[in-house]
Amino acid sequence: MASSMFSSSSVILLVALAILFALCFNVSPALSTSRQRALLEHDQINAQNGFRVMLKHVDSSKNLTLFERLQRGMKRGQHRLKKLNSMVLAATSDDQLVQSPIHPGSGEFLMQLSIGTPPETYNAILDTGSDLIWTQCKPCTDCFNQPTPIFDPKKSSSFSKLSCSNSLCQALPQSTCSNGCEYLYTYGDYSSTQGVMATETFTFGKVSVPNIGFGCGDDNEGDGFSQGGGLVGLGRGPLSLVSQLKEPKFSYCLTSIDDTKTSSLLMGSLASVNSTSSSGDQEIKTTPLIKNSLQPSFYYLSLEGISVGGSRLSIKKSTFALQDDGTGGLIIDSGTTITYLEKSAFDKVKKEFISQIKLSVDDSGSTGLDLCFHLPSDNSENIDVPKLVFHFEGADLELPSENYMVGDSSMGVVCLAIGSSSGMSIFGNVQQQNILVLHDLNKETISFLPTQCDQL
Repeated sequence: MASSMFSSSSVILLVALAILFALCFNVSPALSTSRQRALLEHDQINAQNGFRVMLKHVDSSKNLTLFERLQRGMKRGQHRLKKLNSMVLAATSDDQLVQSPIHPGSGEFLMQLSIGTPPETYNAILDTGSDLIWTQCKPCTDCFNQPTPIFDPKKSSSFSKLSCSNSLCQALPQSTCSNGCEYLYTYGDYSSTQGVMATETFTFGKVSVPNIGFGCGDDNEGDGFSQGGGLVGLGRGPLSLVSQLKEPKFSYCLTSIDDTKTSSLLMGSLASVNSTSSSGDQEIKTTPLIKNSLQPSFYYLSLEGISVGGSRLSIKKSTFALQDDGTGGLIIDSGTTITYLEKSAFDKVKKEFISQIKLSVDDSGSTGLDLCFHLPSDNSENIDVPKLVFHFEGADLELPSENYMVGDSSMGVVCLAIGSSSGMSIFGNVQQQNILVLHDLNKETISFLPTQCDQL
C-alpha cells in the first residue's frame, strides 16, 4: 500500500514538474506558435510605424585623417558628378542610339539589412540618386566579390518572382518578359546589374517588411559596388524603398566625416523631425521639392541665393534654376561628398571668402580643393570664419563652420569644402553633417533640423 501511494505521488510530482518546465521554457507547441505570431505581428506594426537603420561611411574602417577621408570622398564625388551630368545629357539628347537610361549607382554610406526567410545579412550601398533595390543572386553568370555570401533565392521560403504585369515591372526603365520580369539597370560608368525582378522579405534591425520588390541580379559588373552586396535606391521613383513603404518618407542624420560613430537612417513615421529630442530649440526649415520630368528620381531644390558673412552675393536667381530642357538645377544628395556650385556662382563665393578671410591663399593645388588658405605660422586656431547661408525657397539654412571649412595642421592649410561645377549643382553630404534631413514624398518637401547625430 505504501508502495502504490509513493507511485501516485511520483506521478503527480512529475506532471507538476512537466507543467512548470513547459511554462518556464515555452516548449508547448501551441504556446510557441502563438508567441511567434505575436512577435510577427509586433514586427509588422513596427514596420508600419517605421524603423531605424545604422549607416556606416564607406571609409570608416580605414585609418585616415580628416583630409584623407575628404580627398577620397571628393575623388568619388567628382566621378559621381560626371555620371549625374551624363545622365542629364543622355535624357535630353535626341540621339535614338541611346540604349537605356543610366543611373548614379554609387554612394558614401553602407546600410546593413537582411533578405529572405530565414534572413541572410549583407551590406548595401545607400543611394538617394536612384530607385532600384537590388542584390547579387545565385546562380551567378557574372558577380563581383562581396564581403558576405551571395543570396540564394532557392533557400528562401518568401522569395517570389514578379509577373510582367506587376506595376513595379512596368516602372522599370528597361525590361523584358520571358522567365518572369527581367531587368537591366545601367550606371554612368558602364557598371550594370541584370537579372529578374522579385519580391522578398527584408529585415532592418528587428523589423521585417514583406513583399518588397527588388532586383535579383545574376549578372553584375562594374566598379564601386564591392564594399556591399548590392544597392538600396532611395530616390523619388516607384521602385525605391521609400516609395514602397506605406508612409513614403525618410530622414538621415550624418555624423561628421571624421567621426567614428555611425549615422542614422529613419524610415516611415520614425522619420518625422518631431521624433528627435536632441535638437533643443532649433528651428525646422522646410523647402519644397521640384520635379524634373526627365530625372524624376532626383531631389531637386530651389536655391535662390547664398550669403557669406552676412553679405548676400549678387548671384542671378536663374543660376540654380532647373531649365526647361532638364539641365541645370540643384539636387540634394547623400552620395556626393562636398557641395558643387555652378561655376559663375562658385566664383563669387570664392571671391567673397578671399575678401573676408584674412589669410594668404594657397595656390599649390595640393589638396584638390578649389580654395585653400595658409594657416598662420604660429598654428593659431582663432581664424575668423565668415557665416555661410544657403537661401532655399522658404528656408535660410545657416551652416556651422565645420560643415564648410576644413583644416589640416600637418599640411598647414584650411580649405573651403565646396567645388565648382558646370551645369548641375549638388548640395553634398559634408554640408549636411549633424543636420536631420527629412524627405517627405507625400508633401514633396525637404526639412532641415540641426541635430547632434551621434546622440539621435
